Amino acid sequence: MLARAADSMFWLARYMERLDALARMMEAAQMMAGLSNQDEEWKSTLIAVGADEGYFAKHDVVTPERAALFMGCDRDNPNSILNCLDQARINARAMRTMLTRDMWEAVNGAWLEGRRFGAKEFMPEMLPDTLDWVRQAATRFAGACQTTMLRNEIFHFIELGQALERADNTARILDVKYHVLLPSYSGVGGMLDYYQWTTILRAVSAVRAYQYMYKDEVKPWNVAELMVLRPEFPRSLRACYDKITQCLDSISADHGGRRGECHRLAGAISAQLRYARIEDIFQSGLHEHVTQLIDRTNDLGDAVFAFYMR
Repeated sequence: MLARAADSMFWLARYMERLDALARMMEAAQMMAGLSNQDEEWKSTLIAVGADEGYFAKHDVVTPERAALFMGCDRDNPNSILNCLDQARINARAMRTMLTRDMWEAVNGAWLEGRRFGAKEFMPEMLPDTLDWVRQAATRFAGACQTTMLRNEIFHFIELGQALERADNTARILDVKYHVLLPSYSGVGGMLDYYQWTTILRAVSAVRAYQYMYKDEVKPWNVAELMVLRPEFPRSLRACYDKITQCLDSISADHGGRRGECHRLAGAISAQLRYARIEDIFQSGLHEHVTQLIDRTNDLGDAVFAFYMR
Protein backbone atom coordinates (compact mmCIF):
# COMPACT_ATOMS: atom_id res chain seq x y z
CA MET A 1 0.00 0.00 0.00
CA LEU A 2 1.22 3.50 -0.80
CA ALA A 3 2.19 5.65 2.17
CA ARG A 4 -0.47 8.21 1.21
CA ALA A 5 -3.20 5.57 1.25
CA ALA A 6 -2.06 4.21 4.60
CA ASP A 7 -2.02 7.73 6.02
CA SER A 8 -5.56 8.49 4.78
CA MET A 9 -7.03 5.26 6.15
CA PHE A 10 -5.23 5.68 9.47
CA TRP A 11 -6.46 9.25 9.95
CA LEU A 12 -9.97 8.56 8.70
CA ALA A 13 -10.31 6.00 11.48
CA ARG A 14 -8.74 8.30 14.07
CA TYR A 15 -11.04 11.23 13.28
CA MET A 16 -14.17 9.06 13.40
CA GLU A 17 -13.07 7.58 16.72
CA ARG A 18 -12.24 11.07 17.99
CA LEU A 19 -15.81 12.18 17.26
CA ASP A 20 -17.08 9.46 19.57
CA ALA A 21 -14.62 10.42 22.31
CA LEU A 22 -15.45 14.12 22.10
CA ALA A 23 -19.13 13.34 22.47
CA ARG A 24 -18.44 11.06 25.44
CA MET A 25 -16.28 13.63 27.24
CA MET A 26 -18.76 16.42 26.63
CA GLU A 27 -21.59 14.22 27.94
CA ALA A 28 -19.55 13.46 31.06
CA ALA A 29 -18.81 17.16 31.58
CA GLN A 30 -22.47 18.05 31.29
CA MET A 31 -23.53 15.32 33.72
CA MET A 32 -20.84 16.15 36.26
CA ALA A 33 -21.60 19.86 36.02
CA GLY A 34 -24.82 19.15 37.86
CA LEU A 35 -22.88 17.59 40.73
CA SER A 36 -20.13 20.16 41.31
CA ASN A 37 -18.64 23.40 39.93
CA GLN A 38 -19.78 23.36 36.30
CA ASP A 39 -17.16 25.86 35.12
CA GLU A 40 -14.35 23.70 36.55
CA GLU A 41 -15.88 20.60 34.97
CA TRP A 42 -15.76 22.12 31.50
CA LYS A 43 -12.30 23.56 32.10
CA SER A 44 -10.97 20.11 32.99
CA THR A 45 -12.56 18.72 29.83
CA LEU A 46 -10.91 21.40 27.68
CA ILE A 47 -7.56 20.51 29.25
CA ALA A 48 -8.12 16.79 28.66
CA VAL A 49 -8.75 17.19 24.94
CA GLY A 50 -5.86 19.64 24.55
CA ALA A 51 -8.15 22.54 23.65
CA ASP A 52 -7.50 24.79 26.64
CA GLU A 53 -4.80 26.89 24.96
CA GLY A 54 -6.97 27.62 21.94
CA TYR A 55 -9.98 28.34 24.13
CA PHE A 56 -8.18 30.86 26.34
CA ALA A 57 -6.81 32.60 23.26
CA LYS A 58 -10.42 33.58 22.55
CA HIS A 59 -12.06 33.68 25.99
CA ASP A 60 -11.00 34.90 29.43
CA VAL A 61 -13.15 32.57 31.52
CA VAL A 62 -14.74 29.15 31.05
CA THR A 63 -18.50 28.89 30.86
CA PRO A 64 -20.42 25.73 29.91
CA GLU A 65 -21.98 27.40 26.88
CA ARG A 66 -18.70 28.76 25.47
CA ALA A 67 -16.83 25.51 26.14
CA ALA A 68 -19.49 23.42 24.40
CA LEU A 69 -19.50 25.75 21.40
CA PHE A 70 -15.69 25.71 21.19
CA MET A 71 -15.54 21.90 21.34
CA GLY A 72 -18.52 21.44 19.07
CA CYS A 73 -18.54 23.90 16.20
CA ASP A 74 -15.74 26.46 16.53
CA ARG A 75 -13.74 26.47 13.29
CA ASP A 76 -10.73 27.92 15.13
CA ASN A 77 -10.52 24.69 17.14
CA PRO A 78 -8.90 22.06 14.87
CA ASN A 79 -10.39 19.26 16.96
CA SER A 80 -13.95 20.54 17.21
CA ILE A 81 -16.65 18.04 16.27
CA LEU A 82 -17.42 19.78 12.97
CA ASN A 83 -13.74 20.06 12.03
CA CYS A 84 -13.22 16.36 12.80
CA LEU A 85 -16.14 15.54 10.51
CA ASP A 86 -14.53 17.63 7.76
CA GLN A 87 -11.16 15.92 8.17
CA ALA A 88 -12.73 12.47 8.21
CA ARG A 89 -14.52 13.14 4.93
CA ILE A 90 -11.39 14.64 3.32
CA ASN A 91 -9.45 11.46 4.11
CA ALA A 92 -12.33 9.23 3.01
CA ARG A 93 -12.78 11.09 -0.27
CA ALA A 94 -9.05 10.91 -1.04
CA MET A 95 -9.25 7.09 -1.00
CA ARG A 96 -12.89 6.64 -1.98
CA THR A 97 -12.19 3.53 -4.08
CA MET A 98 -10.65 1.74 -1.09
CA LEU A 99 -13.80 2.09 1.02
CA THR A 100 -16.89 -0.05 0.85
CA ARG A 101 -20.15 1.63 -0.07
CA ASP A 102 -21.40 1.36 3.52
CA MET A 103 -18.26 3.00 4.90
CA TRP A 104 -18.43 5.91 2.46
CA GLU A 105 -22.13 6.47 3.13
CA ALA A 106 -21.50 6.46 6.89
CA VAL A 107 -18.83 9.16 6.59
CA ASN A 108 -20.44 11.23 3.86
CA GLY A 109 -23.90 11.03 5.42
CA ALA A 110 -22.55 12.24 8.77
CA TRP A 111 -20.71 15.09 7.06
CA LEU A 112 -23.78 16.19 5.12
CA GLU A 113 -25.91 16.15 8.26
CA GLY A 114 -23.21 17.97 10.23
CA ARG A 115 -23.17 20.81 7.69
CA ARG A 116 -26.59 21.84 9.01
CA PHE A 117 -25.27 22.26 12.54
CA GLY A 118 -24.72 25.69 14.01
CA ALA A 119 -24.43 27.19 17.45
CA LYS A 120 -27.94 26.22 18.54
CA GLU A 121 -27.18 22.48 18.24
CA PHE A 122 -24.47 22.90 20.89
CA MET A 123 -26.46 25.00 23.36
CA PRO A 124 -27.44 23.28 26.65
CA GLU A 125 -31.02 22.46 25.68
CA MET A 126 -30.03 20.69 22.43
CA LEU A 127 -26.57 19.41 23.39
CA PRO A 128 -27.63 15.93 24.64
CA ASP A 129 -29.44 15.12 21.38
CA THR A 130 -26.54 16.46 19.30
CA LEU A 131 -23.97 14.39 21.18
CA ASP A 132 -26.14 11.30 20.88
CA TRP A 133 -26.25 11.83 17.10
CA VAL A 134 -22.45 12.20 16.98
CA ARG A 135 -21.96 8.91 18.81
CA GLN A 136 -24.41 7.14 16.50
CA ALA A 137 -22.55 8.48 13.45
CA ALA A 138 -19.24 7.16 14.78
CA THR A 139 -20.84 3.81 15.60
CA ARG A 140 -22.29 3.48 12.09
CA PHE A 141 -18.83 3.92 10.60
CA ALA A 142 -17.25 1.42 13.00
CA GLY A 143 -20.00 -1.09 12.25
CA ALA A 144 -19.57 -0.64 8.50
CA CYS A 145 -15.84 -1.33 8.85
CA GLN A 146 -16.38 -4.52 10.81
CA THR A 147 -19.15 -5.94 8.65
CA THR A 148 -18.17 -4.99 5.08
CA MET A 149 -14.36 -4.76 4.81
CA LEU A 150 -11.97 -7.39 3.58
CA ARG A 151 -9.43 -8.35 6.23
CA ASN A 152 -6.49 -6.91 4.33
CA GLU A 153 -3.85 -4.24 4.82
CA ILE A 154 -6.39 -1.41 4.47
CA PHE A 155 -8.48 -2.92 7.25
CA HIS A 156 -5.43 -3.30 9.51
CA PHE A 157 -4.51 0.38 9.14
CA ILE A 158 -8.09 1.41 9.92
CA GLU A 159 -8.16 -0.81 13.00
CA LEU A 160 -4.75 0.51 14.04
CA GLY A 161 -6.01 4.09 13.84
CA GLN A 162 -9.16 3.24 15.80
CA ALA A 163 -7.26 1.42 18.55
CA LEU A 164 -4.58 4.09 18.91
CA GLU A 165 -7.15 6.88 19.11
CA ARG A 166 -9.29 4.89 21.55
CA ALA A 167 -6.31 4.27 23.84
CA ASP A 168 -5.55 7.98 23.90
CA ASN A 169 -9.18 8.88 24.55
CA THR A 170 -9.73 6.32 27.31
CA ALA A 171 -6.71 7.67 29.13
CA ARG A 172 -7.98 11.23 28.73
CA ILE A 173 -11.49 10.36 29.92
CA LEU A 174 -10.02 8.72 33.03
CA ASP A 175 -7.63 11.59 33.69
CA VAL A 176 -9.99 14.46 32.87
CA LYS A 177 -11.61 14.32 36.31
CA TYR A 178 -8.44 13.77 38.31
CA HIS A 179 -8.54 17.09 40.11
CA VAL A 180 -12.30 16.84 40.60
CA LEU A 181 -12.53 13.22 41.68
CA LEU A 182 -9.57 13.13 44.03
CA PRO A 183 -9.13 16.68 45.34
CA SER A 184 -8.92 15.62 48.94
CA TYR A 185 -9.72 12.73 51.21
CA SER A 186 -12.93 14.42 52.40
CA GLY A 187 -15.01 13.53 49.34
CA VAL A 188 -13.69 10.03 48.72
CA GLY A 189 -16.29 7.41 49.53
CA GLY A 190 -19.19 9.88 49.71
CA MET A 191 -22.24 10.10 47.48
CA LEU A 192 -20.68 12.81 45.29
CA ASP A 193 -17.60 10.64 44.77
CA TYR A 194 -19.82 7.66 43.89
CA TYR A 195 -21.82 9.58 41.27
CA GLN A 196 -18.70 11.10 39.71
CA TRP A 197 -17.02 7.73 39.24
CA THR A 198 -20.29 6.31 37.91
CA THR A 199 -20.33 9.14 35.37
CA ILE A 200 -16.85 8.10 34.24
CA LEU A 201 -18.17 4.57 33.69
CA ARG A 202 -21.11 5.91 31.71
CA ALA A 203 -18.75 7.94 29.55
CA VAL A 204 -17.18 4.71 28.28
CA SER A 205 -20.42 2.64 28.34
CA ALA A 206 -19.02 0.49 31.12
CA VAL A 207 -21.65 0.51 33.88
CA ARG A 208 -22.93 -2.98 33.03
CA ALA A 209 -19.42 -4.30 32.48
CA TYR A 210 -18.39 -2.99 35.91
CA GLN A 211 -21.41 -4.57 37.61
CA TYR A 212 -20.78 -7.90 35.90
CA MET A 213 -17.07 -8.04 36.69
CA TYR A 214 -16.92 -6.62 40.21
CA LYS A 215 -20.40 -7.23 41.65
CA ASP A 216 -19.68 -4.42 44.10
CA GLU A 217 -20.42 -0.74 44.60
CA VAL A 218 -18.46 1.70 42.47
CA LYS A 219 -14.95 2.15 43.84
CA PRO A 220 -12.17 4.28 42.30
CA TRP A 221 -9.56 1.52 42.14
CA ASN A 222 -11.98 -0.88 40.44
CA VAL A 223 -13.00 1.74 37.87
CA ALA A 224 -9.34 2.47 37.15
CA GLU A 225 -8.50 -1.23 36.89
CA LEU A 226 -11.37 -1.80 34.46
CA MET A 227 -10.35 1.10 32.24
CA VAL A 228 -6.60 0.49 32.35
CA LEU A 229 -5.82 -3.18 32.91
CA ARG A 230 -8.76 -5.47 32.14
CA PRO A 231 -8.47 -7.05 28.66
CA GLU A 232 -12.12 -8.14 28.74
CA PHE A 233 -13.29 -4.53 28.43
CA PRO A 234 -12.80 -3.38 24.80
CA ARG A 235 -12.13 0.27 25.69
CA SER A 236 -9.50 -0.48 28.32
CA LEU A 237 -5.94 0.58 27.63
CA ARG A 238 -4.86 -3.05 27.85
CA ALA A 239 -7.41 -4.14 25.23
CA CYS A 240 -6.49 -1.22 22.97
CA TYR A 241 -2.80 -2.08 23.09
CA ASP A 242 -3.49 -5.75 22.50
CA LYS A 243 -5.29 -4.65 19.32
CA ILE A 244 -2.51 -2.21 18.37
CA THR A 245 0.19 -4.89 18.60
CA GLN A 246 -2.01 -7.33 16.67
CA CYS A 247 -2.55 -4.79 13.87
CA LEU A 248 1.13 -3.89 13.69
CA ASP A 249 2.06 -7.58 13.52
CA SER A 250 -0.41 -8.10 10.65
CA ILE A 251 0.90 -5.05 8.78
CA SER A 252 4.47 -6.23 9.33
CA ALA A 253 3.58 -9.60 7.81
CA ASP A 254 2.14 -7.79 4.77
CA HIS A 255 5.47 -5.94 4.40
CA GLY A 256 7.73 -8.97 4.44
CA GLY A 257 8.28 -8.94 8.19
CA ARG A 258 9.75 -5.41 8.33
CA ARG A 259 9.60 -3.97 11.82
CA GLY A 260 10.55 -0.61 13.27
CA GLU A 261 10.48 1.56 16.36
CA CYS A 262 6.67 1.57 16.38
CA HIS A 263 6.61 -2.21 16.88
CA ARG A 264 9.11 -2.02 19.73
CA LEU A 265 7.27 0.81 21.46
CA ALA A 266 3.85 -0.85 21.11
CA GLY A 267 5.24 -4.10 22.49
CA ALA A 268 6.83 -2.35 25.46
CA ILE A 269 3.62 -0.50 26.39
CA SER A 270 1.55 -3.65 25.92
CA ALA A 271 3.86 -5.62 28.22
CA GLN A 272 3.73 -2.86 30.83
CA LEU A 273 -0.07 -2.98 30.86
CA ARG A 274 -0.17 -6.77 30.86
CA TYR A 275 1.92 -7.15 34.01
CA ALA A 276 0.92 -4.01 35.93
CA ARG A 277 -1.15 -4.15 39.13
CA ILE A 278 -3.70 -1.50 40.03
CA GLU A 279 -2.41 -1.19 43.60
CA ASP A 280 1.04 -0.32 42.26
CA ILE A 281 -0.47 2.24 39.87
CA PHE A 282 -2.36 3.97 42.69
CA GLN A 283 0.71 3.89 44.91
CA SER A 284 2.86 5.60 42.27
CA GLY A 285 0.03 7.95 41.25
CA LEU A 286 -2.88 7.30 38.90
CA HIS A 287 -2.63 10.76 37.34
CA GLU A 288 1.10 10.36 36.66
CA HIS A 289 0.60 6.88 35.21
CA VAL A 290 -2.20 7.95 32.89
CA THR A 291 -0.46 11.10 31.64
CA GLN A 292 2.65 9.03 30.92
CA LEU A 293 0.51 6.64 28.85
CA ILE A 294 -0.98 9.58 26.95
CA ASP A 295 2.53 10.82 26.12
CA ARG A 296 3.72 7.35 25.07
CA THR A 297 0.63 6.85 22.92
CA ASN A 298 1.40 10.11 21.13
CA ASP A 299 4.99 8.92 20.65
CA LEU A 300 3.68 5.68 19.16
CA GLY A 301 1.51 7.59 16.70
CA ASP A 302 4.56 9.54 15.58
CA ALA A 303 6.55 6.31 15.22
CA VAL A 304 3.82 4.71 13.07
CA PHE A 305 3.83 7.77 10.80
CA ALA A 306 7.63 7.76 10.51
CA PHE A 307 7.81 4.06 9.62
CA TYR A 308 4.83 3.62 7.29
CA MET A 309 3.63 7.00 6.05
CA ARG A 310 6.58 9.31 5.55
